[in-house]
Amino acid sequence: MSSTAVRTWGRPADEAGAGWAVVDVETSGFRPGQARVVSVAALALSDDGNVEKSLYSLLDPGVDPGPTHIHGLTAEMLAGQPTFGDVVADLCEVLQGRTLVAHNVGFDYAFLAAEAEMVGAALPVDTVMCTVELARRLDLGVENLRLETLAAHWGVTQMRPHDALDDAMVLAQILKPVLARAYERRAWLPVHPVARRTWPNGRITHDELRPLKAMAARLPCPYANPGRFVPGRPPVQGMRVAVAAEVERTHEELIERMLYAGLAFTEAVDQHTSLVVCDQPDVLQGKGFQARELGLPVVSSVQFMDDVMSVVGGTQVEDFVGSDQSEDQLALF
Repeated sequence: MSSTAVRTWGRPADEAGAGWAVVDVETSGFRPGQARVVSVAALALSDDGNVEKSLYSLLDPGVDPGPTHIHGLTAEMLAGQPTFGDVVADLCEVLQGRTLVAHNVGFDYAFLAAEAEMVGAALPVDTVMCTVELARRLDLGVENLRLETLAAHWGVTQMRPHDALDDAMVLAQILKPVLARAYERRAWLPVHPVARRTWPNGRITHDELRPLKAMAARLPCPYANPGRFVPGRPPVQGMRVAVAAEVERTHEELIERMLYAGLAFTEAVDQHTSLVVCDQPDVLQGKGFQARELGLPVVSSVQFMDDVMSVVGGTQVEDFVGSDQSEDQLALF
C-alpha cells in the first residue's frame, strides 16, 4: 500500500489515541434543534479507559421536558437548573482533544452540536466513535446491542437506565473490556471525523454526522480504476468495490479498510465494478446476484479483509488545475 495514503475513517485498536470522552444526554424529544437536552453527562477517559475527569448536570431547557416516563425528569425538577450555556465551557474542557464516544453517537453528538450552536459555542470535537458499531464488530454473541444487554454481558450493574450519569458511567465501564477485546481481535475502531464550519459572520455550525456508507459513495478516488480484480492476485488501488447485504462484517468496517487502502467504494454493480464482496454468492437477488450475472469476481468478507492488507499501488489521478490567463495564451481554434 502507498505510504502516502491518508487514513480518514477508523484506526487499529492497537494504535494509541488521545483519549475518550464518553457522553450521554437525555432530551425532551428526538429532533435536534427542536427538542432540547434536559441532562448531560460526560466522562473524560484515558486511551485505556480510566476516568480522569467528569461533568454532570440537569439542565433547564426552557420547554416542556417531554417523555418524563423515560428519563424521569419533570418541569419542577428542571426549573432553576443551569442552562446549556452555563455548562458548555466545562463540557468543552472534558471534550477537548478527545474522541467523543456514545452509544448511538449520532444522536448524542447531534443534540450537543445543536445546543452549542444555540449559544454560539463550538464543541472541540474532531472525531467520534459509536459503541453500537464497535460492538457489532466483536462477535459478542449477545441477543442485541442495547446498552443494558452489553452491561449484563460484561457484568456491569446498571442502576438507573436512561439517567444520563448512570448511562455514561455504565458505558465507560463497558468501554474498557470492549477496547481490550478489539485489541485482541486486531479490529479497527470506528473512529470517524466530524467537521465545523465558520461562516462569514463568524457563526460556527457543526456538520451533520452522516453514515460512512452514504459519504463514501460520493468520495472521489485519487486513483484510476485499473479494471477487474483477478483472484489470486493482490487488489490494485483505484479498483471499485461494491458490498452486498450478505456479509458477516459490518459495511462500515469494510468501507473503512478499502478507503484507507486506496480502493473506491461504489453502490453500483456494473461493468465498471472491479469486485463485489458477498458471503452468499448464490443469492437470487441483490449485488451478489448482479455480480454473477455480469461475470464479476466475488469474494467473501473474510477474504476481502485479508486481501485489503496487500493492496498494491495504482495510477494516481492528477487534480485538475485551471489555466492562469495572466500567463498562458488560450487557443480558441
